[in-house]
Amino acid sequence: MIENEYGYVAKSYGQKGKDYISWAANMAVGLGAGVPWVMCKQLDAPEFIIDACNGFYCDGFRPNSDKKPLLWTENWSSWYTTWGGKLKHRPVEDLAFAVARFFQRGGSFQNYYMYFGGTSFGRTAGGPMIITSYDYDAPLDEYGLLRQPKWGHLKDLHAAIKLCEPALVAVDSPQYLKLGPMQEVCVALTFLIGDIRNQSQTLTFPGNASRCSAFLANIDEHEAYTVEFLGQFYTLPPWSVSILPDCRNTAFNTAKV
Repeated sequence: MIENEYGYVAKSYGQKGKDYISWAANMAVGLGAGVPWVMCKQLDAPEFIIDACNGFYCDGFRPNSDKKPLLWTENWSSWYTTWGGKLKHRPVEDLAFAVARFFQRGGSFQNYYMYFGGTSFGRTAGGPMIITSYDYDAPLDEYGLLRQPKWGHLKDLHAAIKLCEPALVAVDSPQYLKLGPMQEVCVALTFLIGDIRNQSQTLTFPGNASRCSAFLANIDEHEAYTVEFLGQFYTLPPWSVSILPDCRNTAFNTAKV
């Protein structure tokens, strides 16, 4: 990584800010390290630098070139705590939903910020009025202990995504279909003749697909919804994603802890 979130301050420097980005990018590549270089939240990153997303949700993010992979360098597991402020908490259901949506929509890599909480000492705590505890409601807390159910739920989430890997990495782009007003499915299929089609809300499945994985999403924050997919019915809790590694059986739902 060359710069992290420099885009927030670059505008205040005008052309000098743009010149700095160009200089930093060329300097890094000129080292000849032979590795990809990343700039986080830098929308105008040069074409040979990968621009990445930081945030609570990155399923809608797209890099500034379709030749670049979709990276989520900071998935915020919570937020800073200030002196006199309330301890921040991000429910694991929401965190898991964000991760599943990211990979559902073509994500290549995501990183938790933070996964392991920590401690700042003395005056080293960054930002205005930030306390020395950097626990961040992380899956591993400030003392290295498991924070349940967050740690366990994310462990199960990534195990389910791992089961989808053969199909996800074998396709150039998944197929997206609407299953309802705020419901959709992403399907990764390989070795098929024809496509999955949406015909009067009825989906047909080509029997010669050698690999098939699906993510069923309900982005309605308040209401559960039952969808039909490949002749079977699935009830999706509000604000949740169900992961079907074989396009049939639900291995994981982000809202069910």
